[in-house]
Amino acid sequence: MDIIRIILAIILPPVGVFLQVGLGLHFWVNILLTILGYIPGIVHAIWIIARR
Repeated sequence: MDIIRIILAIILPPVGVFLQVGLGLHFWVNILLTILGYIPGIVHAIWIIARR
């Protein structure tokens, strides 16, 4: 299941984070990072998925 989350994190970073943690703080931080820059959103999403 982590492979699917990582693939989704590369395509749409907030979706990967949402599948991992739900509508928590990390989800909103990831949306902000994705708006500010696509790459920071991807890095944050993969970090969240790999950490748990």
